[in-house]
Amino acid sequence: HETMRVTAVLEDYLEAIYNLSRSTGGARSRDIAGALGVHKSTVTSALKSLGQMGLVHYFPYEAVSLTIEGEKVAGDVVRRHETLRRFFTDVLRVDPEMAEKAACGMEHSMPREIVDRLAQFAGKYQDETGKKRKNAKCG
Repeated sequence: HETMRVTAVLEDYLEAIYNLSRSTGGARSRDIAGALGVHKSTVTSALKSLGQMGLVHYFPYEAVSLTIEGEKVAGDVVRRHETLRRFFTDVLRVDPEMAEKAACGMEHSMPREIVDRLAQFAGKYQDETGKKRKNAKCG
């Protein structure tokens, strides 16, 4: 594997591939471009980088899939995103659209330990208030 760092931008690609794979059964370059609002050539460049890092199986004109390591990284990004979004909406009562945007921005820079503590706090808060967790889907 390359020793390149997975940047926030590349994490967005992994997250998009993860979500597309679950919702449509596969992730094609055009779908990834649409999900991220970028040009298809930009997607190709990112997929090549992710492929060199051993995080995706990428072959031109075929659907992209995550490797086992890619699944781990993408799953962690998605978990951080969901935890932050839920904390903002369920605990802080932030508007869902604003919470989604904030979670997208913060998921890359928030250390795992802090996200874990936010999740623990939210769980305790919800236990005390009796508020049931929502399991909304991010898009």
